[in-house]
Amino acid sequence: MTQTWSATGYSENGRFVADLGAPLLDILAARSGEHILDLGCGDGALTEKIAATGAAVVGVDTSENLLAAALERGLDVRHMDAQQLTFDGEFDAVFSNAALHWMKRPEDVVAGVRKALRPSGRFVGEFGGHGNVAAIYTALFAIFSRYGIDLTPHFLFFPTPQEYQAMLEKHGFRVESIQLIPRPTPLPTGMNGWLTTFARGFFTLLPEKERDAALKEAVQLLQPALCDSQGQWTADYVRLRFVARI
Repeated sequence: MTQTWSATGYSENGRFVADLGAPLLDILAARSGEHILDLGCGDGALTEKIAATGAAVVGVDTSENLLAAALERGLDVRHMDAQQLTFDGEFDAVFSNAALHWMKRPEDVVAGVRKALRPSGRFVGEFGGHGNVAAIYTALFAIFSRYGIDLTPHFLFFPTPQEYQAMLEKHGFRVESIQLIPRPTPLPTGMNGWLTTFARGFFTLLPEKERDAALKEAVQLLQPALCDSQGQWTADYVRLRFVARI
């Protein structure tokens, strides 16, 4: 499965992701003169806020479209796979919001972050945790199974706190805090907007002529659970937030 991103579509359907990640900046507590890596920076909405503190921030992402939007903000961003980081002892902190669950080789990510940090550096992040979008995934699994497609190999990385803490500690981190945060999240453009933005890669697994029908069915299946009587959709988000140091 290949997930592709559109800066325009992300801005229209997913701006809430950066907005809800803003409190994580308070936990990061970036200081002027620090060197900070934003892992999975996207269009740079939060990278820009980090830079405003006076920190020297570098953003990395694999989406050329999102990186182009970040460059328009005047940010230092680079095309780099977070599973293959090339930095060595360059950063006081690594920050990541709503990106780590997309990275299917989390051990490689954590090892790369560890290498990128200076002594006493910190790793501050938030991403999808165990139980994240469970209703949405259940609906998609049911629909795709009828087409003979098992989504299990394409499932994103949604660990428990215990699983992720063990991974961090294995790579030499000391975990200061880690917790699951249930976060029912209103969707400004509804479930159709969410699916076309965040589940686009799943639908590319289907024959093109079947995609619209599958999308429509997913919306219909999810409506009783995630849409209220006024037509407001709410996604069943669960986030994993952590702070770790070396």
